[in-house]
Amino acid sequence: MDFLEKILKEKAKEIEAMPYETLQTPNQRAKFYDLVKNNAEKMHLIGEIKRASPSKGNINTDLDILAQAKKYETAGVSAISVLTDEVFFKGTITDLKSVSQVVSVPLLCKDFILSEKQLVRAKNAGASIVLLIVAALSPERLATLYQAASDLNLEVLVETHDAVELAIAQKIGAKIIGVNNRNLKTFDVSIETSVALAPPASEAIYISESGFKTAEDVAKVAPYYHGVLVGETLMKAQNPREVAQALQVSRV
Repeated sequence: MDFLEKILKEKAKEIEAMPYETLQTPNQRAKFYDLVKNNAEKMHLIGEIKRASPSKGNINTDLDILAQAKKYETAGVSAISVLTDEVFFKGTITDLKSVSQVVSVPLLCKDFILSEKQLVRAKNAGASIVLLIVAALSPERLATLYQAASDLNLEVLVETHDAVELAIAQKIGAKIIGVNNRNLKTFDVSIETSVALAPPASEAIYISESGFKTAEDVAKVAPYYHGVLVGETLMKAQNPREVAQALQVSRV
């Protein structure tokens, strides 16, 4: 069984046991899309809170995630991603709630979202952006959840891995499209995935995800993408603020 299939089977069980939450009205955050569009001269960074992963095991489970989030914010990141999957990434929805109380930048709930229940839960926990993974959903279900998220005033990062998925994301009119350099079946990573899928200019903004360690890595995708999502490199860094600043290279 590949990684994605294994994760989705476990996620379905989690969702079945998940209660329906009543929608609350958390604090509003700036729109990530507008922030990126209005500052197109630099590579925008989404700094990730990621304790562990299925392929790497524990990355940094003892980290003070609130201190880490504050370091990201002071480094000028455009958004912070918080892993909320418990079984495979050792995150929790409480992590997202806690981070939401100490930073004001846009917040991405990073999880394998299959249900409207999860959208409401993410919104209540302080997320302003949610992740929808094309590989995890049928095109019809993707479109339904995308609309449901939009109705909740959530921005959506639609994640793709190949040309077919990229076309699906574009077809539903996604405004924020991610290209994940990690193969979700094998969890192998190659930045060349983003280079090969370099998108044409459009109203959408494109984020390259995974595999970035240096400013030189980011520079490889800067001509084609508006930003990068970085987790492991920042979670392992001795000085995450310094590393986060270095990764925000110029696109000009």
